Amino acid sequence: MKVIRNINKNIFREYDIRGVYPTDIDEDVSYTIGKAYGTYIKKLGENMCLVGHDNRLSSNTINHALTEGILSTGVDVIDLGLITTPMLYYARMLKKINAGIMVTASHNPKDDNGFKFSFNEVGNAKGEEIYKFRDFVINNAFDEGKGTLYRYNILEEYYNLIENNIHFGNKRLKVVLDCGNGTTSVFARELYSKCPIDLVMLYDESDGNFPNHHPDPIVEENVKDLRKKVIEEKADVGIAFDGDGDRAGFIYENGEMMTSDFYAIVILRELLKNSSNKHALYDIKCSKIVKDEILKLGGIPHENRTGASYMMDTVMKDNILFGIEYSGHIYYNNDFPPITSGLYAGLKLLEIMSNSDKKLSEMTKGVNKYYSTPELKFLFTDDTKHLVIEEVEKYCNLKGYNMSLIDGIKVYFDDGWALVRCSNTGPNVTARFEASSEKRLEEIKNEFLSIVEKKN
Repeated sequence: MKVIRNINKNIFREYDIRGVYPTDIDEDVSYTIGKAYGTYIKKLGENMCLVGHDNRLSSNTINHALTEGILSTGVDVIDLGLITTPMLYYARMLKKINAGIMVTASHNPKDDNGFKFSFNEVGNAKGEEIYKFRDFVINNAFDEGKGTLYRYNILEEYYNLIENNIHFGNKRLKVVLDCGNGTTSVFARELYSKCPIDLVMLYDESDGNFPNHHPDPIVEENVKDLRKKVIEEKADVGIAFDGDGDRAGFIYENGEMMTSDFYAIVILRELLKNSSNKHALYDIKCSKIVKDEILKLGGIPHENRTGASYMMDTVMKDNILFGIEYSGHIYYNNDFPPITSGLYAGLKLLEIMSNSDKKLSEMTKGVNKYYSTPELKFLFTDDTKHLVIEEVEKYCNLKGYNMSLIDGIKVYFDDGWALVRCSNTGPNVTARFEASSEKRLEEIKNEFLSIVEKKN
């Protein structure tokens, strides 16, 4: 393997490093990033790091090259092997090792791969931290040394963490799990079989080709088979996981999709009544029902920019009890650490359901009614997508709109909101809209999409 001097800068994104294998990220690029990472963390006083990888076809190869690069700088490596991303997060906490890299492209297409990484105890690198590291990688000034490779199995301790924080009631549930052939395929059956439920598995053969559907559980097209299976089995709930196991999506007993907004309603009604910590977090893509419910329950709402790195950082720094992202990242911060685990999020919902005499669809009743779009995606390039946001901002300034700039442009109206932002995981502009009536929703949506589509 050799050091690469012309790495594509666009693989360094807001939350992580992602690109196409082997076009953008191959063994040599991974080796180079490893050498840069080892050198970088040594300058921060670290001499050991954790690595792990998901089940994508290229992940084992990339993991090996990355590890060789890190070791060549004199940094020791503990290889956790094939794991979910939350397992890496927990291993960092348990072993008190600040530095860690997960080889994964999360929910991206099968040919993509990348790295989620941390330098310190705060959490994953993000924003300027990543761009500073990008410049360090490109500079190619790396240490030489000979680190030692260790291996460690985190599985038993991770299972114990989850089991110790789940307490089922007397109601026995029938549950369908869709692993989407992702990394949870290796672990979900074993973990969920420990619980007093009737379990039906779907697509739980580990296969990095993701042959049955794309590994993103909040996109309706990807859970159509799960919806059918829930109805066919007369199940109480369906749960789907993404490629690296840090997100989850949910299906009601009637086969309808339960968005993350409504998942939050069920959880908040349980958590806020039983905790002195009343702070709850939601990202800018979430429906206003989340803020409404937090206030109704006597909680303190906080709106945050999208992205696990940013959300996790806020949850930890501000001691937030619970956080939710529309994308299916879910953060608990009570007895369970805020490591956005899809497996735990699913079990926590089952715990609450097993202690209730209501169906899941009945547990979200009583919220304010809004009309909203799903997240809409528009393909641009990484170089041009930011120009769209600039155009929307100019328009909003001319109109004198009340807006937030924490993540793209979010405009607040008395009867709804509009959000247009750059995706930080791909060359897309995304948008979502909500209003108090269907007519008003169409008006808001058309107003802003006319700008986006004009630039497309």
